[in-house]
Amino acid sequence: MFTVRPKLENTFENELSSGAGTQVAQADGSSLWEVRTEEQAYAYLPKTEVKEENRYGQKIDLVELSGLPADRPMYINDNPEVGLNPNRNKQHGFFFTADNCIGCHACEAACSEKNENPAHLAFRSVGYVEGGSFPDYQRMNISMACNHCDDPVCLKGCPTAAYTKHAEYGAVLQDPDTCFGCGYCTWVCPYNAPQLDPIEGQVSKCNMCVDRLEVNLKPACVSACVGNALDFGVIEDIPENREQAKTSIPGFPDPEITHPNIRFQQTKTLPEEMKRTDSMPVKYHKDEHGNYKPTVDHKMGKERYWNLERLSSRENPLVLFTLSAQAAMGAFGIAFIGAQLGLSNFVKFSQSAAYAPLALFSLLLIGFGLFMSTLHLGKPIRFYRGFNNWRHSPVAREGLGVAGFMALLGFHIVFSLPDNILFQSLYEGLIGTSVTELVNTQWSHSLATACGFLAIPCGLIGLYYMNRCYRIKARPFWNHWQVATSFFGNMLSLGAFMGGAIVLATLAFTGADYSQALQCFGAVFLLGAIAEATGLSFHAKAMQTGEHEGAASHYIQTTTFGRTYWLRNGFLAAAIVLSSALLISSETNNYALGGWVLSGLLLLASSTIGRALFYVLVVPTTMPGAFFWKNKGFEQHARDIGLANMPQVGVIPDSH
Repeated sequence: MFTVRPKLENTFENELSSGAGTQVAQADGSSLWEVRTEEQAYAYLPKTEVKEENRYGQKIDLVELSGLPADRPMYINDNPEVGLNPNRNKQHGFFFTADNCIGCHACEAACSEKNENPAHLAFRSVGYVEGGSFPDYQRMNISMACNHCDDPVCLKGCPTAAYTKHAEYGAVLQDPDTCFGCGYCTWVCPYNAPQLDPIEGQVSKCNMCVDRLEVNLKPACVSACVGNALDFGVIEDIPENREQAKTSIPGFPDPEITHPNIRFQQTKTLPEEMKRTDSMPVKYHKDEHGNYKPTVDHKMGKERYWNLERLSSRENPLVLFTLSAQAAMGAFGIAFIGAQLGLSNFVKFSQSAAYAPLALFSLLLIGFGLFMSTLHLGKPIRFYRGFNNWRHSPVAREGLGVAGFMALLGFHIVFSLPDNILFQSLYEGLIGTSVTELVNTQWSHSLATACGFLAIPCGLIGLYYMNRCYRIKARPFWNHWQVATSFFGNMLSLGAFMGGAIVLATLAFTGADYSQALQCFGAVFLLGAIAEATGLSFHAKAMQTGEHEGAASHYIQTTTFGRTYWLRNGFLAAAIVLSSALLISSETNNYALGGWVLSGLLLLASSTIGRALFYVLVVPTTMPGAFFWKNKGFEQHARDIGLANMPQVGVIPDSH
C-alpha cells in the first residue's frame, strides 16, 4: 500500500492515507518510486494539449482554482519529492468505451492487486445491463470506480473529514485511519465508490493510483484493460477514437449530482429498454431524446407479502436512535414549554417531585439513542471524530445538535434539583441541613430555566440536520420533504405520548385536575400524527410517478412488504381517528385514558414499522448491472440462466 500525506490547510488540504509503491534512488540521488521497466507504451500518460475548462464550467487547472503551489509534494510513502508529470495539477479522469468492454475483469483484478485489497473488497467493479431478446439480445458491460468528482459529496458528507480533494490530479483521496466506519459516504456516493469493510470497520476507495501518475504512468486498471475500453488522462483531453465523450450512458446517475470526471463512448444501437440483472425492480427506458431513464420493472407482480423478518437490517441502531431522540426531545420540550407558557397543569407539574424524573427520563432516552448510534459505527470507540467536519457534514451537525441538547438537559436537571421537593427531603435526610443553606434556589432556578430554553433550539437544530442527513440525491426514496414531517411529527406524537404518560400520572396521583394537560398533550399528539400521515401521503404519490429509483422503492414497499406497509398505514390511521374522537369528546374518565394509551401504542407500532421500512426500502442510484459477487441480488439470476457455471462470474456454486 502507498501512503499520501499532504500537509495542507483548506478543502484541498488534509493529512490522508491511501494505498503501495517502493522507493528507489535516482541518478541524481533523489528518491522516487519504483517503475517497472517492462511497462508498455500504452501504459504511459499521453502528452497532449490541455483545455482550460471542463464541460461543467470548472477550471481544469487546479492550482489556479485552489491557490496552492504547483510543485507541492504529495508525501507518497513520506517521500517529499515532486513527481515528473507535467500536468500533475490538472484535473484527470477516466474515459470508458462501453463498446470495447468484454467483461474480462482484468481492470478489477489489477486494481485489487495494486491496492492489496482483501477478497471481499474491490475499488473497481465490472458489471452489465442487458436488453432485447434472442436473437437480438444485447449486453452493455460497465467498469466503474471512483470518478474523483468536481463536487465530491463524500467529502462534504463525511463527519470525520477523512476525504480530501487534491489539487494534484484532482484526486479525491480518503484516509481509512481517520474513518470510524459510519458508512455515510457509501450512502451519498452515486457510484458505489467508497467501500465499507465490515471486518476492519472502516471505508477505503480508489486512490487514482497517484503514485503511478507521479511517474507518468496510467492507473493500474487502465494499463491492464485488454479491450482498450478504459483510458485515462487530463479531463476533456479526449483520447484517440473516443470523440463522443458523453457524460453518461444507460443507467448512469445524473452527472449534475457530483460532476464526475469520467467520459463515456457508446455508439452501438441499444434496445429501447435495458434491464438490470439483479433483484432490483429497475429498468432503463429510452426517451425521445435517446437518453435512458430509470423506470419500474414490475418483475415481482402485484401480490403483497409480509416479510417481517426482512425489516431487520444493519441500520437497526439508527431506527432506535432516531425514534428515541425524537421522543426525548418532544417529551421534555412539551412539558417545559407548557410550564413556561403558564398553563396551570404544566406549572403544577413543574413544581412537583416528578418533574426531575421526567427530565431524567428524557435524558436517559436520548442517551440510549446516542449509544445506539455509536453501535452503528465500524469503530465505536472513535465516535468523537464525528464532529471533525461540522462545517460541511450534516452528520456532524446532527451529532452536535443532539449532544448539545443532551448536555444542556443535563445541566437543566442539575440546576432544577434544589427546587425539587423529593431532592430537598433526601438532601436534608442525608446531610442534616437544608439545601437552601448551600445553594441560592433563585439563582439555580434561573440557570435551570436558561438551560431549558437553550436545550430546545439545540434539539431542533439536531433534528433538522437529522432530516438533512437523508436528503440524498443518490437515494431518491429519501430525498423528499416527507423525511422532515416524519421526524418532526414523531417528535410531537411520541413525545406527547411518553411525556403525557408521566405528567398525567403525576397529576392524577396528586388528585389534581388534569383535563387541561390531557387536551394539550392530545392536541400535540394528533398534530404530530397528522403531519406524519400528510408527508407519507404526498411521498407515496411522488414515488408512484417518479422516474427514478424511488419509484422502484415504492413498488417494493407495496409488493415485497405490501402487507406490512398497509399495517403501518392502518395503525397510523387508527391512531389519528381514535385520538381525534377523544380530543373532540374532551372526556377525562378511565375509558378515555385507556383510549389515549391505545392511540399511543398504535402510533408507536406504526412509527417503528415505518422507520424500519425507511431503511430497508431505499434503492440507490448506484451504477446498474450485476457487479457479481458484490451484488447478492445477482446470484439467483446467475443460477437461473446458467451464468453461475462460469467461474469469472464469481457466484459460488450450490453444493451439499
